[in-house]
Amino acid sequence: MTKLSFCAIALNEEKSLPQCLASVKDLVDEIILLDTGSSDRTVEIAASFGAKVYHFKWCNDFAAARNEALKYVTGEWVLILDADEVLTPEIASEIRLATAKEDNLVINLIRQEVGALQSPYSSVSRLFRRHPQVKFNRPYHASIDDSIQEILEREKHWEIVDLSAVAILHYGYRPEAIASLNKLNRAKTAMQGFLSANPNDPYTCSKLGALYLQMGREKAGFKLLKQGLKSSTADAPILFELHYHLGNFYSRSSTPEKALKHYQKAISQPILPLLKIGAYNNIGSICQLSGNLAAAEKAYITALQIDPNFAFGYYNLGKIYKQKGLFTDAIELYQKAIELKPDYAFAYQNLGVVFLKIGQLPESITAFQKAIALHQNQNNLAEANKLSQKLQQMGFAKI
Repeated sequence: MTKLSFCAIALNEEKSLPQCLASVKDLVDEIILLDTGSSDRTVEIAASFGAKVYHFKWCNDFAAARNEALKYVTGEWVLILDADEVLTPEIASEIRLATAKEDNLVINLIRQEVGALQSPYSSVSRLFRRHPQVKFNRPYHASIDDSIQEILEREKHWEIVDLSAVAILHYGYRPEAIASLNKLNRAKTAMQGFLSANPNDPYTCSKLGALYLQMGREKAGFKLLKQGLKSSTADAPILFELHYHLGNFYSRSSTPEKALKHYQKAISQPILPLLKIGAYNNIGSICQLSGNLAAAEKAYITALQIDPNFAFGYYNLGKIYKQKGLFTDAIELYQKAIELKPDYAFAYQNLGVVFLKIGQLPESITAFQKAIALHQNQNNLAEANKLSQKLQQMGFAKI
C-alpha cells in the first residue's frame, strides 16, 4: 500500500493545530511537523499526535521552510496542510484511489475559504508524489507548480489530476484571523521582495495585485494585475484570477461594463466550475444593479447549480425574487441561505422585510430581532443601530 506522509510547518498554532492533525491522523502513515520557533504548546500538541517534530529558524520565506520540512518525509506521497486548515473526511477515499495510480504526480485539491461569501473556493497543489525535483518556491503563497512544470517537460509520462470535491477547509482568512496574525502586511512584504527580482511573474502579480486591492491601494493593484496579463507564461488558473480581480477593480471603480468584460473572460477559462462561483456571483450583482434581472437571475442560478450549498447565491437570488414581487419564493431562498449559514444577519434582515410586505408581522419581528442580535454579535453595531432606528421610525416598539 502507498505510504502517505503529512507535512506541515507551524509557529504558535496551539489553538488550531489539534483540529488540523485530528483531520489527517487516520489517513496518513506519518506526521512531520517543522516548528519555526513556537513559544506556546505547538510542539507538545504535535508530539501528542505522534508527529516527528523538527526545528527551523524562521527566515520570512515559506518556500524555504516547506522545502526544509520535505527533507524529513519518508512516504511515497506528501500531503501538505497549514495549521489553520483541516481535511474533510469525505475526501479520504478519493485520495487513496488517486495516490494508487502509478502515473499521477500531483493531485490538486479544492480548498474552501470558510467565512468567505463571494469567492469561497480555490485549487491548491497540496498532494504530490515525493520526487527529488519537487520543491517549493516563492516566499509567500509558496507553490510547487514551477518545479512540476520543469519535471513534466523532461518526464512526459506524469499526470496531474484534479479532485472535484472539497478537500480542505481553510479558517485562516476570517477577519479575526487576518487581524490577529497581521497576515496582510506579512504577505505584502514577502511578495514585494520576490516581485522585485521577478517582475514578470504572473502568479505574484495576481496575488500581490489582489492584496493591494484588499488593502485599498487600488492604483498599485490595478497596475500589477495588468502587468500579469502581459505575461506569456500565465496559465488558465492564473488568467482566471487576473481577470477576476480586474473585474473587482472595475466594479469598485463604478465601471460595470469593463468589470463584466473581465468576469466573462474569467469564466471562459478552462478550470473547474467550482472555482468560478465568485465570478458568476459578481456578474449577477452587476446585472442586478443595472436592472437586468433576467441576466442576474441566470448568473445566480448557474452558481447554485455548480454549488447547491452556496449560501450567498440563495441570498442574492432571494433579492431578485423580492424585487420581482415573488415574495413566497424569496422567503424560501432566504430561509435556505440561513439554513446553510445560521449567522447570516442580512438574510434574516431581508427575510423580515419580505414577511412585512406580505403582512406576517410576528414572523417579520422575529426575523428583525434575529438580524439585530447577529449584527451586534458580529460587531456590526452601525448596521444593528440603523435597522433598529428604521423600525422605530416605522412605528414599531424598540426591538
